[in-house]
Amino acid sequence: MKNLLTISLLSLSISGMAQGNITPDLLRKFESAQRLSAPERAISNALAAGPVSGLALNQANQTEQNTYFSHSVPSKGITDQKSSGRCWLFTGMNVLRAEMINKQSLREMEFSQSYIFFYDQLEKANLFLQAVIDTREKPMDDQTVLWLFQNPLSDGGTFTGVADLVSKYGLVPVGVMPDNYTAKNTAQFTTFLKRKLREDGLQLREGKQSDKQLQELKEKQLGEIYKMLVMGLGQPMKTFKWAPKDSDGRYVYDPEEFTPQEFYKKYFTADLQRDFIMLMNDPTRPYWKTYEIQYDRHTYDGHNWLYLNLPMDEIKQCAIASIKDSTMMYFSCDVAKYLDRSRGIADLKNYNYDDIFGVHFGMDKAQRIRSYDSGSTHAMTLKAVDLDEKGQPVKWEVENSWGSTSGHKGHIIMTDEWFDQYMFRLVVNKKYATDKIVKAAQQKPTLLPCWDPMFASEE
Repeated sequence: MKNLLTISLLSLSISGMAQGNITPDLLRKFESAQRLSAPERAISNALAAGPVSGLALNQANQTEQNTYFSHSVPSKGITDQKSSGRCWLFTGMNVLRAEMINKQSLREMEFSQSYIFFYDQLEKANLFLQAVIDTREKPMDDQTVLWLFQNPLSDGGTFTGVADLVSKYGLVPVGVMPDNYTAKNTAQFTTFLKRKLREDGLQLREGKQSDKQLQELKEKQLGEIYKMLVMGLGQPMKTFKWAPKDSDGRYVYDPEEFTPQEFYKKYFTADLQRDFIMLMNDPTRPYWKTYEIQYDRHTYDGHNWLYLNLPMDEIKQCAIASIKDSTMMYFSCDVAKYLDRSRGIADLKNYNYDDIFGVHFGMDKAQRIRSYDSGSTHAMTLKAVDLDEKGQPVKWEVENSWGSTSGHKGHIIMTDEWFDQYMFRLVVNKKYATDKIVKAAQQKPTLLPCWDPMFASEE
């Protein structure tokens, strides 16, 4: 009886497996049902010779783009992050430089991204090593520990990193510490930083070391990371001299000597850590609630990314108020979706993917987030909006950091429909938000794990 029961269970198991397998009969069914028509064979031939995007390009949408905007913040110069994931840093610096250019009536201004990036990498290294110490009692296969070793450091980030790093280390003009090759091409150098940190992390988990011994070992390890950063990016300046120049390149007045912290405090009055609200449009979670993501920060003593989740219309009103007051904003989105890079146009009508494959891509924004199909991937500087006669947005414009020859003269123009589907984060000064939004942002946040889908660093 026992043997018969075993055979029956085995038979059920095999039968269950067969129901989920691709069988020869199923393949024959596919082959007979999916014979390509003549137009489909032509598309198949074209796909064999070129990218899907080129074939799916909607030629009817290639007419001259209307580049008029009813409200736009003045801007001077386009930056270029080159082959690096520092869009978050360039965006933050672009927001700050726009403010300084306008307030000081400067011909041009750019801050050193490399200076802040040096300390960003050092601080992230410390964040990882201290997190390893803090979780050393957990097993190696614990999900948080696994996540830490999978993500010891990156060159991506968010506005919270800009706020914490600038508040702690100040700013320097780009000429004081310009980008070198390593800063412009971060991938290989970052690989070696990660490798060293993973090795260091394993050492911190070994044996029964006291808290004092762990901190001493961590300090030694950080010293080695600091040396690598100096060799790769250069030594950050402690003091420098600076004064604005006129249109002929001559100093307006004698240069003053500054520390980076003194320079920042002299020219900026806003508190980056307190005066701004991080807004998110995430339809997978309740609106009007705040959320905080564990370890989604740049410094151990800094702040996790904390945001208020809002309906899109609420976010748009904050953005419009800021633009009308000539103030740029940190903005991030899923930039690659339906973007015509050559023209710098983000429009849902740019590509006819459904027509190419003969299938329907029908997920909404919430479904794309839940299935990891979409998320915040790139930060840019929101600077313009075009409002219709009823005051409703028709299109938006961002200043990008891919150089002046990319897109529309270094910018990307987004239709309002695209904005709804692929915009995720916006950082605004509290003065452009309603009292309801400011109050809601003060509530105790829900802590989300570091592997949450919204943890995507902008690159």
